Amino acid sequence: MTAEALTYRERFLVRSYEIDPYKRIAPAALVRLMQEASMQHVLKLKLSVWDLEPQGISWVLIRQHLCINRLPLLGETIEVLTYPSGFERVFTHRDYRVFDGDGAEIAHASTTWLLMQTKARRLARIPPEILAYNNLLPPASSCLERAKAQLPAFAQADFTRKFSVHWFDLDFNFHLTNSKYVEWMLASMDETMLGRGFLKEMTVLYAAEAVLNDEIESQTCLLDAHTCLHRLIRLADGKELATGQSLWKTSDEWNKKALEN
Repeated sequence: MTAEALTYRERFLVRSYEIDPYKRIAPAALVRLMQEASMQHVLKLKLSVWDLEPQGISWVLIRQHLCINRLPLLGETIEVLTYPSGFERVFTHRDYRVFDGDGAEIAHASTTWLLMQTKARRLARIPPEILAYNNLLPPASSCLERAKAQLPAFAQADFTRKFSVHWFDLDFNFHLTNSKYVEWMLASMDETMLGRGFLKEMTVLYAAEAVLNDEIESQTCLLDAHTCLHRLIRLADGKELATGQSLWKTSDEWNKKALEN
């Protein structure tokens, strides 16, 4: 195994079912493409959920920090570069960088993962065969800043929206797929801000899993004109499933550029 094998690149075409009304890829769709690239990478490395299944463990995302310089438009081809970026006790870290057709970096994301015992739903230790890659990881100086482990306290919801977890919302761990957390957090925002704003950064901290038929309330709290806090609550027991923070650039220029394209 070489250090080059720990990096993976894949190109994607932005499809019509991935865009918003301004023909830009939706943030949750961008996250899905990033994670598709990492899925293909771990399949190649034989570290996917199917490869780890005999050990009764699976990957679980717990933190994610997304930064966006520009959202690609319908029909654009983008390239996703991804690589593992470190180990820290029971945590594993993975970075993503997204480039447009001219090679400009238009987005990036840092993520933190755990391994879960699939039957007991408990934390699992990182197996030695995974830790063996530690000497091949890129230097810390070339990796992205890791997602924060804490966010400001959520005070009071300014906007809410309810969702129900359906069969096609589940992933291969039989819980709500993580990109839905991003989608549902943003969906509870005021439509005026969604239409006039441009998402620059978003952090999501995943605290608990949601399963089939759970009723979820998405809550958004406005900190100021450019910053929102988010959380997802399971209505049956009030459990906080995830928290988030988003930073927005509010300008009619983004709408004008999108419409011109």
